[in-house]
Amino acid sequence: MDEKYLSRIADEKLKLMLATSGAVLIVGPKWCGKTRTAEEVSKSILYMQDPDHAETYKLLADTKPSKLLDGETPRLLDEWQQAPVLWNAVRFAVDKRRTRGQFILTGSVVPPDTKDMHTGTGRISRMTMRTMSLFESGESTGGISLIDLFAGKSNLFDQNKLSIEQVAHILTRGGWPEAVGEENETYALRMVYNYLDAVANQDMSSVDDARRNPDRVYALMRSIARNISTQANTATLLRDMISNDEGLSDKTINDYIVALKKLYVVEDLPAWSPHLRSKRAIRTTAKRHFTDPSIATAALGADSDKLLSDFKTFGYLFESLCIRDLRIYADALDGSVYHYRDQINFEVDAIIQLRDARWAAIEIKMGAGEIEKAAENLIKFRDNIDTDKTPAPSFLMVLTGTEYAFQMKNGVWVVPLGCLKA
Repeated sequence: MDEKYLSRIADEKLKLMLATSGAVLIVGPKWCGKTRTAEEVSKSILYMQDPDHAETYKLLADTKPSKLLDGETPRLLDEWQQAPVLWNAVRFAVDKRRTRGQFILTGSVVPPDTKDMHTGTGRISRMTMRTMSLFESGESTGGISLIDLFAGKSNLFDQNKLSIEQVAHILTRGGWPEAVGEENETYALRMVYNYLDAVANQDMSSVDDARRNPDRVYALMRSIARNISTQANTATLLRDMISNDEGLSDKTINDYIVALKKLYVVEDLPAWSPHLRSKRAIRTTAKRHFTDPSIATAALGADSDKLLSDFKTFGYLFESLCIRDLRIYADALDGSVYHYRDQINFEVDAIIQLRDARWAAIEIKMGAGEIEKAAENLIKFRDNIDTDKTPAPSFLMVLTGTEYAFQMKNGVWVVPLGCLKA
């Protein structure tokens, strides 16, 4: 491929998965770079949406799907869900060939009909891609890595190069590869608006062939944006929307949210349940997030100037930006991200848990004035963990928008988002 490709954290994971499984399914939102990343390692490609060949491909899928698999491997099947039969064809071909690294499947929508599809267990590995993190877009120095922190390294120091004004621009532009590097904020904003328009007017009704009202889609995305980084439930969203649409119900909102999740537009943050010394009930409600915070800013019609004049909203959106990057970095380490909140509303913004059970607790605070209190909160949380049942955290971190990355005397790390990498 050409030299304009921006390296992704997912590149190495894709190579690893191809080396250890017959096929790899890459899922994630439209426009996040799945196809472009897959093209870098593919030896042959089938574009199911190629207008010159789409009808022929669909006919072949109905009559002899195995022909669509012919080609040098790894073979990329882009937007494979246009012909869901390809899933079983790939699974069967992997079984027959008994060779790893045969196929890459990319798609931005969960296929509408999966009841007759084999799970693919043992043949097809699943990999999630998201929009670009600040390290991938070249806006984080990468001076502080999660790998080093989990390894217990100390004496780390770095300086963040991002100003608050630049962070506001990043929030409105997002991590979409096409928009990264676009200095004209008007153009970058328009790209995200175009994405929202496509979701509301086309994708939401095509995801499972159910007609959905575009105005309700816009209204729901605005409501989620107003409740970003919170545990707002369906009832909260309904109250927020019903003044302009009296025909709404919980069932309708839930249906629309499910569709947004199938499109990988909404990606809520699940709750974490450790073993505690105190007998507190842990709340299990997920936090509301979009897959990229720019979806929220576009839904709100906010540009960087509006964000800079409303620091409360800015703070919630900054938290969502941090969660996006933490998810990307944690995924590279075979980990997942959660949040914690208990019955007395004691909360921790992010928990990273690795497959080997190591974990870290992170508070997200944009400004310097809240760092000490956040650090105290993390230490209090750590001391309440029952380490006979849940291991002690590998590290505690306050993730910020400030200038310097360093370790405080109490052991808590202060790390600007603009210094972090996997």
